Amino acid sequence: MSASASENSEIILETKDLNVFYGDKQAIHSVNMQVKKGTVAALIGPSGCGKSTFLRSLNRMNDFVSTARVDGKVFYQGKNLYSKKVDPVELRSQIGMVFQKPNPFPKSIYKNITWGPKINGFTGDMDLLVEKSLKRAALWGEVKDRLHDSAFDLSGGQQQRLCIARTIAMNPDVILMDEPCSALDPRSTQAIEDLITELKRRYTIIIVTHNMQQAGRISDETYFFHEGNLIESGDTKQIFTKPSVQMTEDYITGRFG
Repeated sequence: MSASASENSEIILETKDLNVFYGDKQAIHSVNMQVKKGTVAALIGPSGCGKSTFLRSLNRMNDFVSTARVDGKVFYQGKNLYSKKVDPVELRSQIGMVFQKPNPFPKSIYKNITWGPKINGFTGDMDLLVEKSLKRAALWGEVKDRLHDSAFDLSGGQQQRLCIARTIAMNPDVILMDEPCSALDPRSTQAIEDLITELKRRYTIIIVTHNMQQAGRISDETYFFHEGNLIESGDTKQIFTKPSVQMTEDYITGRFG
């Protein structure tokens, strides 16, 4: 483990003086934060404050944006993710991502799960992998008799859980979620929230959400962003009941945002 990273073995992700630019515009300003293994971390803040940009920097999804430039360091289990020695494709199997809108592949439910492991050389029991992944995403009981139907036949909430199962199939340590419930109805949102609470037994989860009630319900730690700056972070209960920064209280109580 790099001596530069935190010596605390519980810290699975850490950023040091992280800056992100899109061309000449700076979207993230010198963010320092740590995320503990086995927790749910919620990133909150008004629209356009840099939450999603920050999230995408944690598994180098910003590499796909031609104008994006990242300065500073992101450590995953002590290794700097932006080192030339790091394979970003392998990295994204360890730090998976679930997007705002469900984005299943135009394939069967079964092939949505197996596609990633197959192209990454998985040689185990595919049927078992599919069953295990769908069970962990709380979807198996609803789809076990229709595995070869199109993923597009599923409801929006089911599609999002399928995308979570697809991520789980890659055996990640961390799952990034960018507003995973914003396109879902209340019932599907509840299912995803229950699932997140269950998944943190096995995975570290970092979620961007605009829903303050959701952040309060499911997260252990909360990080409040404003205009690309990390304003305040800490235990969710403390942030929501006794924030130390007035701006945090103003946002959480709805005075702006």
